[in-house]
Amino acid sequence: MPVQPTAAFFDLDKTIIAKSSTLAFSRPFQAGGLISRRAVLRSAYAQFVYLVGGADHDQMEKMRLFMSQLCAGWDVATVREIVAETLHHVVEPLVYEEAVGLVDEHQLHGRDVVIVSTSGTEVVEPIGAMLGADHVVATRLEIVDGRYTGEIEYYAYAEEKANAVRALAEERGYDLAECYAYSDSITDLPMLEAVGHPHAVNPDRELRRAALERGWPVLVFTRPVALRPRVPLPPARPTLAALAVGGAVAAGGWWWSARRRDTPGSG
Repeated sequence: MPVQPTAAFFDLDKTIIAKSSTLAFSRPFQAGGLISRRAVLRSAYAQFVYLVGGADHDQMEKMRLFMSQLCAGWDVATVREIVAETLHHVVEPLVYEEAVGLVDEHQLHGRDVVIVSTSGTEVVEPIGAMLGADHVVATRLEIVDGRYTGEIEYYAYAEEKANAVRALAEERGYDLAECYAYSDSITDLPMLEAVGHPHAVNPDRELRRAALERGWPVLVFTRPVALRPRVPLPPARPTLAALAVGGAVAAGGWWWSARRRDTPGSG
């Protein structure tokens, strides 16, 4: 009887990526006229909150609302130009050495590597290509007449990540009991529970507690490295939209949260 194929599913932010792409690109976006100086300062505060606190369900839902305000009307070509011109300045270091090592190890054992992220396809797909991932699942933003509408076509979040993992398993014949998954956030608990070998990576408080209760391995990644020397960067312009709007998808909620703190009467 043939052995069923298996896969390793990776979250992106704080699991593979060592810092927020949104914060990295906030100043180039400001220079390109996409966001204000005030938004840049808010993003810096939001990044601090993100790194020390993580994101819960309510904050992620607020992120979706804020994204429509932030991205609506952005010209895709302009975003691509900004990212293409600044990519090499802002992506180093971009990934954790430990994550790259795990990707290599799983591929060596014949497992597919799949990135499953709430960030936009614009950021996930090029990073996935650089890492040699076999497949990516990510949030998709709507584009009409060359501009982002601010609407979300597909939201890869929470239970939907687990649904995507199960759908891929059915499509590709993965034996989920022998598959692996990695994430930092409690919002990815459904995805972690969908596989036989879940791992918590730099976990937030809630996920750490859940992992300890279930006896799951808890990994600590601490060595961010420049990805470019390890894997050739794809052509700049096609991958642009990548880090630009994808970053907004990943951390827009933190900008929204900081903005609310500055608004009188917000609670």
